[in-house]
Amino acid sequence: MPRIKLEEQPVYEFIFPVTLYPRDINYGGHLGNDSLASLIGSARAHMLYSMGLNENDLGDGKTGIIMADLVINFKSEAFIFDDIEIGTHIGEMRSSGFRIFHRVSKNGIVVALAETGIAGFDHGRKKMSPVPESFRKKIEEIQGNR
Repeated sequence: MPRIKLEEQPVYEFIFPVTLYPRDINYGGHLGNDSLASLIGSARAHMLYSMGLNENDLGDGKTGIIMADLVINFKSEAFIFDDIEIGTHIGEMRSSGFRIFHRVSKNGIVVALAETGIAGFDHGRKKMSPVPESFRKKIEEIQGNR
């Protein structure tokens, strides 16, 4: 099976710094894939929080998000007590969702690239929902694409 190859984005507007702890390290002695998936979720929540939003409300009071897919490409190792940064960028905006791109780095060296597919979701109705226009505009403002 061919490997899915992710590409680095030119810009990551949001930076989430984090220190790796014993809970993040696997039996091989380095950052585990399950822990990285969790850390990426924390970076996503932090990004939304910095915009005054959250995973249950993209700004219209009813539309949240669900993750449709996740891909991680490891490039190097990270170890216990390493300080890493998770850069986050939103792209490929569509009416029903968008992609979130992450670059995980340590001292300027890429540890991993990750990408998630995000869908708009009305948690109250348990149904897919379009991404609110207010969210789209907020992303455009942050990215300078007026």
